[in-house]
Amino acid sequence: MRGLFAVLSLAVALAVPAAAQEMTVTSGPRPLVASILVLDQERLFEGSLWGKRVIAEIEAESNALAAENRRIEADLQAEEQDLTDKRQTLPTAEFRALADAFDAKVIDIRRNQDTKARDLVRLNDAERQAFLATAVPVLRKLLAETPGAVAILDRRTVLIAADVIDITDEAVARIDATLGAGQRPQLPPAEN
Repeated sequence: MRGLFAVLSLAVALAVPAAAQEMTVTSGPRPLVASILVLDQERLFEGSLWGKRVIAEIEAESNALAAENRRIEADLQAEEQDLTDKRQTLPTAEFRALADAFDAKVIDIRRNQDTKARDLVRLNDAERQAFLATAVPVLRKLLAETPGAVAILDRRTVLIAADVIDITDEAVARIDATLGAGQRPQLPPAEN
């Protein structure tokens, strides 16, 4: 997501001084006043219907995972206590087999829960990438419709900028009107 804007930023930075917000270009018979626009990518995503959907879904799934983890932890503590209570009454070999099975179960559960947490991070990343890829044509149209505009930079790459060139709110409105809340992408299988 940031890669596309980074490439755009670098190309513009090489062609135009980064601190310049407006300049006159004489390429042909008449001068052109060129403007650079900025937007806040984080606010663009979080303020859009798509971003709000993603944030709500990720938060709900994170809360569900946390509740599941608490339930599993309580179950495992009870099982561990039961195993500890049996230690005095069971033969050593039988207790060792039960303890080893319990340890293997804990490791398996931890691995599964970690995978679920990593999948939520992957989903968040995939959603952001899908949003940006889908939003680029809307931003490109906004750039084309803004008289004299030659580039849109991420606000974080600009040292100083007048608020008048920040198009984040307008971009959010256009993206919402065009894309709505978006569709949840399919995650590729996790890499181990």
